[in-house]
Amino acid sequence: MSATAIELLPVPSSSIAEIPSLVAGLRTTFDSGRTRPLSWRRTQLEALLRFVKENGDALVAALQADLGKPELEAWAADIGQVTTEAKLALKNLKKWTRPESAGAVPLMGKSFIMREPLGVVLIIAPWNYPIGLLLSPLVGAIAAGNTVVLKPSEVTAHTSAILAERLPDYLDTDAIALVEGGVPETSALLEQRFDHIMYTGNGSVAKVIMEAAAKNLTPITLELGGKSPCIVDRTADLAVAARRIAWGKFMNAGQTCIAPDYILVEESIEEELIAELEKSVEEFYSGETQENPDYTRIVNSRHHERISQLMEGQEIAFGGATRAEDCYIEPTVLRNVSPDSPIMQSEIFGPVLPVLRVKDVDEAIGFVNQGEKPLALYLFSADASTEERVLSSTSSGGVTVNGTIMHLANAKMPFGGVGPSGMGAYHGKHSFETFSHRKSVLRRGFRFDIKMMYPPYTKRRTEMAKKML
Repeated sequence: MSATAIELLPVPSSSIAEIPSLVAGLRTTFDSGRTRPLSWRRTQLEALLRFVKENGDALVAALQADLGKPELEAWAADIGQVTTEAKLALKNLKKWTRPESAGAVPLMGKSFIMREPLGVVLIIAPWNYPIGLLLSPLVGAIAAGNTVVLKPSEVTAHTSAILAERLPDYLDTDAIALVEGGVPETSALLEQRFDHIMYTGNGSVAKVIMEAAAKNLTPITLELGGKSPCIVDRTADLAVAARRIAWGKFMNAGQTCIAPDYILVEESIEEELIAELEKSVEEFYSGETQENPDYTRIVNSRHHERISQLMEGQEIAFGGATRAEDCYIEPTVLRNVSPDSPIMQSEIFGPVLPVLRVKDVDEAIGFVNQGEKPLALYLFSADASTEERVLSSTSSGGVTVNGTIMHLANAKMPFGGVGPSGMGAYHGKHSFETFSHRKSVLRRGFRFDIKMMYPPYTKRRTEMAKKML
């Protein structure tokens, strides 16, 4: 399917009136103990794998209809997240759920930590990777033994529709439910009491979710974003760096929460880096992105207009073409960008890459630290001391050195933000931990019962206790 074949659907919706009873039903299921056995968890995870395998082509078609995603990107960067997470959870489920010894306390007993499910959880997903960012967290919630409400984005209506239609055929619908819709449906969900809420999206909505969660003291995990910087120093292999930056930035038309948002490059190599970036884009798309099936579209006209306005008044090094009728924006690199310009004030979330000159890496570190902590940071350098300096002097959710995006691919590492870029983390065992409570247990026997612990607290007993402490 061509990248231009984007069609709009009406905003999908579920019955708002039925949401309270739906959540109540999930709580009844959880309270029954149905989701606690490992056999139930395995059955659901295996069913999720079957869902992806048997409906892969339909899921790709939905992603192409919503975003114009190339088939390879749809599988590798979106759908593939689910299979990776589910297989890892199935392999390690018994180990993850095994009680963890916390050692023995003299005269007190043995201690251990149990993982128990939290209860009913809500997962709210964004539109940029509408399958992976909905179903990957679901893996962790299932593995931990919870019941779940899934809320896909209404912006990617085709994907939401296919999930709502087919997912119930595979999963236990008494324990896992999907609610479609926009703000009204999400607001109705947030009026319910949940035991955990996970939201992936932007900071403004995150504040609304935090406020709603606070009413019930519901813990939350927030996967947000921010302006993820890319630092390039003079020791970097610029041809390789440019390819990796261009790939990370222009994949999904820049609509990736950890895409490089801007480049800080040592001034002596700025021109060469821009030239290599242009060469990389030329090679990737054979010099033509407007009708290229390997290049994604902007999700809707509102975002297209927003990104187009950010480009106004900027000096374009290459690219810059737009076409409103099919939400197309050409891969674009900007030069001589002022740090005070509108494009540097918020996450771009589109295929526009500002390049800013710095004298050296120390100036780049200072620039990064003046802003909010980003979700990701990228460094291109062949110098080990520079790498150490950047890693130890900056704070970000994650880092890839001499690459972009790829730290996300290791499911054994936690993925999450820090400060305004998010709170909490998931992926692999970290997803299981996010949706579990670590319950501390001390087991004592009846054989030893030390009377000095009990009143009356005589002087002698007090002195003995002081010596033991």
